[in-house]
Amino acid sequence: MDALTASVDVRAAAERAARTSYGRLLALLAARDGDIQRAEDALAEAFERALRHWPDDGVPHNPDGWLLAVARNRLRDLYRSTAHRTTVAADTGPEPTAPPEEPGPDAIGDRRLELMFVCAHPAVEAGIRTPLMLQTVLGVEAADIAAAFAVPAPTMAQRLVRAKRRIRDTRIPFRVPGRDEVPTRLPPVLEAVYGAYAIDWRGAAPEVRGSLTGDALTLSLLVARLLPEPEVLGLAALLCFSLARADAREADGVLVPLDEQDVARWDTALIERGEALLRRALAGPTDPPGRFRLEAAVHSVHCTRARTGSTDWPALLTLHRALVRTAPTLGGRVALAAVLARVDGPGAGLAELDEVAAADPASGRFQPWWATRAHLLAEAGAVEAARAAYDKAWSLTTDPTLRALLEGRAAAIG
Repeated sequence: MDALTASVDVRAAAERAARTSYGRLLALLAARDGDIQRAEDALAEAFERALRHWPDDGVPHNPDGWLLAVARNRLRDLYRSTAHRTTVAADTGPEPTAPPEEPGPDAIGDRRLELMFVCAHPAVEAGIRTPLMLQTVLGVEAADIAAAFAVPAPTMAQRLVRAKRRIRDTRIPFRVPGRDEVPTRLPPVLEAVYGAYAIDWRGAAPEVRGSLTGDALTLSLLVARLLPEPEVLGLAALLCFSLARADAREADGVLVPLDEQDVARWDTALIERGEALLRRALAGPTDPPGRFRLEAAVHSVHCTRARTGSTDWPALLTLHRALVRTAPTLGGRVALAAVLARVDGPGAGLAELDEVAAADPASGRFQPWWATRAHLLAEAGAVEAARAAYDKAWSLTTDPTLRALLEGRAAAIG
């Protein structure tokens, strides 16, 4: 193997470790004293050393363990340094000791759930909790988080830094909260898990495509095991249903709409797991289901097509109406218009879209609103208006598979 090939292999191994284990390593390192920034710096140095040493020494049999050991040593050096002793406040006490359950480099544990609840602590500003979890637990780049939340990248970076300092200064403990704390701490955790899935599914971060969705499912199942609340189970079910269809979403570089996907390419085992989770989620208290249980129920109806060969659109209409009442998002209202058109015709769907536009000016910049409008206009026979709407929808996305779908539908208009 020549030097160039070795260098490429080493970088690939380091990138693979960063992509699959960053959150787990960071959570273990930060749990010592709650200083997320210091842990990030130590982990970054460990990756830099890997790129320097692995080409000569070879990739270790346990790259994650190697990175964890190097980062821990860097933190210990920092704690013991004269500079650290003279800059840390006198009442901060001696070097923190590792928790007894902290695993060794060859048996890396998982404290990501605890880190997520740290980020969701009431001491952290509400608006930054979910972005903070996306970055620290799931390794999403600040620029991608900023784009997802429609915030300038420098502003988002500053907010993330302030939040990490807040966690350090208030010494928030790394633990799963008690039952009395769950109602206030759980919602932003679930939003972060869902947000990671949404960012990856939309392709906002192509360099980690496929990683975030897997992490989101892992974390949702972890939360569901430790805190089997109805909405937690609903979110886990939702992700199972959605990820079960991942292989069928594209064909020959073109995005395939859900109701047109080849069900033979769906993962039946993952669908069955989602159904089991949803049954548990709906078998609990009789209170009205929340957003994630309703979304999971919507996905369940779609997945039933794999068994029955048809989609129960009236049932979907009932669920979408309940979802809009519970979580009246712009995306939810556009989805309701699309399903309404399936049941009552394109005119009913277009009327619903008009109501959405009147209530929310942001719809004019929302690509799904234009794509849905174009499709319904074409079904209603308004050819020129449909073409114009397709052009607008095309201009509002950079996803090549979605653009290919829009181009194909526009070309198919008679």
